[in-house]
Amino acid sequence: MTKVAVVGAGLIGRAWSIVFARAGFEVALWDQFPQQVQAALDFIADRLPELQAAGLLPDPPAEVLARINPMKSLWDAVHEAEHVQENGPEKLDVKIPLFDELDRAAHPDAVLASSTSGIPASAFTRDLRGRARCLVAHPVNPPYLIPLVELCPAPWTDPDVVTRTRALMTAAGQVPATVKKEVDGFALNRLQGALLAEAFRLLDDDVISPADLDALVKDGLGLRWSFMGPLETIDLNAPGGLADYCTRYGPLYAELQRQMTLHEWSPALINRLQAARRAELPVNMQPVRQEWRDRRLMALLAHKKAQVP
Repeated sequence: MTKVAVVGAGLIGRAWSIVFARAGFEVALWDQFPQQVQAALDFIADRLPELQAAGLLPDPPAEVLARINPMKSLWDAVHEAEHVQENGPEKLDVKIPLFDELDRAAHPDAVLASSTSGIPASAFTRDLRGRARCLVAHPVNPPYLIPLVELCPAPWTDPDVVTRTRALMTAAGQVPATVKKEVDGFALNRLQGALLAEAFRLLDDDVISPADLDALVKDGLGLRWSFMGPLETIDLNAPGGLADYCTRYGPLYAELQRQMTLHEWSPALINRLQAARRAELPVNMQPVRQEWRDRRLMALLAHKKAQVP
C-alpha cells in the first residue's frame, strides 16, 4: 500500500487526506495542533457518505476513513512515507523551517511536495540538503472534488521527482499538469488572474452588473470550460480549427489586449462588489452556500466521470 503523509490538517490537508485514502493509500495525518486533526477526521467522516452517494467513493466510508491515521509527531507521520504533502500557512518564514524539518525526518527517497498557492519551491528549499526531491503540488480547492493539481519544480528539482509525482497523482485520481519553470502564481492562478483583472475592469467602468458578470461565466464560458480548455474551445469554434479561429478573431483580441492596461483594484470598487455579494448572500449564509457548492461539484464530477471522453 502506498504510504503518504499529509502535514497540516486544515481545509486543504483534510481534502488531500480524502483524495489519497479514497485511492487506497495509507495516510498519516499530522498537525501541530491536535484539535485540527480531530476536526479534520470529523469533516472527512461527514463527507465520505456524501461522496459514496454521488458514486465518487469506490469503497465503504468506514474502510476509507480507517486508512487515515492521526499521528502524534511530525517524525511519526513522515519517516515511512513515500510522498509528503505539506499544507502549512502561506508564509515563507513558516515553510523554510518546516521543510528543513521534513528534509531531516522523511525517508531520503520520499518526495516532499508543497500545496502552496503561490510561493515557488525555490524560495523555501534553496538551502536544503535534499532540495532535489522538493517541488510544488498545488491543488484546486477542494482537491477531492476538483482533480487538477499543478506540479511546479524548482530549478534544482530532479526530473524523476516530477515523473514520480505525476504517477502518484494519477494513481490518486487527480489530473496533474506540469508547469515547466517557476513563474509567479504558477499557471492556473495566472489564468484566473487574467479573467479577474478584466472582470474588475468591466465592473469599475460600469459596463455590466456584478450579477450579470457572474452569469457570463457560470451560464456561458463555464459550461464549455467544464469539459474542454480554451484551446480546444477555439479549435471547435471555427470551421478550419484553431488556425482559422486565430485568423478570424486575432485582430479583435489584439485590440482588446491593447485596451487591457494595468488596473488597480481600488478600495471603492472592492467595497462596492463586497456590498453586492452580501446583498445576494449574507455572511451567515456563506457556510451553507459552500456546502451547496461542494454538492454541485460532486454532481458535476460524477457526471463527467460517466461520460466518454
